[in-house]
Amino acid sequence: MRKALTWLPALAVFLGTLSAGTAPAAARTAAEHTGTGTTSTAGPGSGPGGAGGTESTDSTDSTDIKDRILAIPGMSLVEEQPVDGYRFFVLKYTQPVDHRRPYLGTFQQRLTLLHKATGRPVVFHTSGYHVSTQPMRSEPTRIVDGNQVSLEYRYFTPSRPDPADWTKLNIRQGAEDQHRLFRALKRIYRANWLSTGGSKGGMTATYYRRFHPGDMDGTIAYVAPNDVRNREDSAYDRFFEQVSTPECRAALNAVQREALVRRDEIVARYETWARQNGATFTTVGSADKAYENVVLDLVWAFWQYQSEADCDEVPEPTASTDTLYAFVDEVSGFSFYTDQVLDGYAPYFYQAGTELGWPSFRTPHLDGLLRHPGIYQPRSYVPRDIPMRWRGRVMDDIDRWVRHRGERMLFVYGENDPWGAERFRPGRGSRDAYVFTAPGANHGANIAGLTEAERDKATAEVLEWAGVAPAAVRRDASKAEPLAERDAKLDRKPVEPRNALRP
Repeated sequence: MRKALTWLPALAVFLGTLSAGTAPAAARTAAEHTGTGTTSTAGPGSGPGGAGGTESTDSTDSTDIKDRILAIPGMSLVEEQPVDGYRFFVLKYTQPVDHRRPYLGTFQQRLTLLHKATGRPVVFHTSGYHVSTQPMRSEPTRIVDGNQVSLEYRYFTPSRPDPADWTKLNIRQGAEDQHRLFRALKRIYRANWLSTGGSKGGMTATYYRRFHPGDMDGTIAYVAPNDVRNREDSAYDRFFEQVSTPECRAALNAVQREALVRRDEIVARYETWARQNGATFTTVGSADKAYENVVLDLVWAFWQYQSEADCDEVPEPTASTDTLYAFVDEVSGFSFYTDQVLDGYAPYFYQAGTELGWPSFRTPHLDGLLRHPGIYQPRSYVPRDIPMRWRGRVMDDIDRWVRHRGERMLFVYGENDPWGAERFRPGRGSRDAYVFTAPGANHGANIAGLTEAERDKATAEVLEWAGVAPAAVRRDASKAEPLAERDAKLDRKPVEPRNALRP
């Protein structure tokens, strides 16, 4: 069966966690009205309750927050950027390449800090890929009106050891990176912490929680795939048989087939484009092989990024080659399988082919048109000088933990997102854990897109886990709203290239 890869988706810790006593209820109530934060590290529901200012509210240390952050051993400043209502720092933190054997060397891991107040909750965010060095605020950060730490995943440049021992790129080492950074920052930010991320970031937040369940007071994972049985992917076939309308599914299949019928003509254009733009195909093998991958991505990419409203834009198979070429480029992206783009995503493909797994789906409408059997899988997208070996049962462990031991976890999926076909499902033994699906949503699904009742419930739980739920919300979830006003700059969705097909 062809494997469809469209996923684009501790060191001897020397810093302990300082704990403070639970803030009295009266103090929390006063904080809600006066805007004064607290410094509690107690569990969900007992953290700080105020709006907080942009300066530290920790009465035990009046040192400037930048100085406090840079006093952490191994922390260095790249730059500080002005942001209304916050302090924003781009930082680097020294991490061991191997947390079990720290003497093997270190590397510099990039992170950002959106600082509001030390008495406010902290949202630990990761995309599972690179970190943006522009200020942004995730949905949970706006909900709890808190601080945000965003960490770049190891081996995504520039957060890559040199030389790179790729065997140290795995989910356990990534979880240890987060754990070590959390312990360093918890000495300053003593309120409740939440982990979050979307797609591979949601996966990352979940893995971190499995290996260090006591670090975070709650986890909000968006559109996080769970490929627990890598060889059994019939859920994706069922998704593509049921999504949207029969007419839209047929139109997409027809244009995908036509893209291969006219393959030779379009590949000739593709090769011309590559020469003009300095693009090469050493890793995947040739422009023809790259094109086959691009076309195989087409239907998946449409549902990952588009909506049912875009079905009317699918061209007829009789459309001109110019129209067909433009549609394939818009939806899948001709540049993705070039060396120049694949290089940036090699760490993801490496993980997909060694631990995470990747989805496969049937394409009977393309029978007789595919020339490169077996190319549609992670090994094709990682340079051959990087060894890869599949490690089975890693995801079994994660899935089992979520089902039977997961606590204070919220999973949000999009109804029309193919990545949600295989998802996390808390079961018997899990507590205070939820799975919600946003109607009609794609890979950008969020809490705001849920039905009213589920949106209120999810928002109330996030506030409760962060320890900032107002009394009215604790009594009635329908009163739950984000504590921070929307900010057009900070709350904008990150711009993702349509050719970045990945979780």
